[in-house]
Amino acid sequence: MEGDRKIWEDFKCDADYALSDIYGKNIDFLFIYGKKFTKDESLILDTIQDIFYDLIRNRNNLGSTDNIRLYLLKTFRRRILRTFEKNRKLFWLEPTSLHAEPEITFSVEEKIIQDEESAQRIRSLKQAMKTLNARQREVLYYKFTCGFDYDEICEIMSISYDSARQLVSRSIKKLKQKLTPTSFIFLFVRLKEIDKGK
Repeated sequence: MEGDRKIWEDFKCDADYALSDIYGKNIDFLFIYGKKFTKDESLILDTIQDIFYDLIRNRNNLGSTDNIRLYLLKTFRRRILRTFEKNRKLFWLEPTSLHAEPEITFSVEEKIIQDEESAQRIRSLKQAMKTLNARQREVLYYKFTCGFDYDEICEIMSISYDSARQLVSRSIKKLKQKLTPTSFIFLFVRLKEIDKGK
């Protein structure tokens, strides 16, 4: 994205407007994304603050990017997973005591309620999403809610291109088995709208 490339380069050159632009366009998105990992809002806000602090401190040494949101999302994911791992070691917690994967839920039922859809459809969609594991929900979130392509998903999740495609394909296939054709189409329309303020 040409706009992102220019803003990023301006930010690296100490243009104040660029920092405001990057922060304003991404703070809410990062906070919502953080809630998919943890309910601890303080941890989410601290992580976001640390990311922007490091960006400002190291702005002259940053590489280039043409997708600022992808850059921030990767940085957030890496940093919060590192925090979970550090806390697990510090407090001798079992690996299962902390989420190693984001809990992608989409809040589908809330969006549908706002649109006054039937209670039966809400239950169907909710049940269908519960049949997916954490990785499947995560990859669908990146693909349909964030609109990332497979190369970007590979970067975020540290998986191969083929693995990303297979994960999306298997997740969709599983949902198709659980939903009527109408509900299936409706679900993906809603997934694209979630977290975009529609």
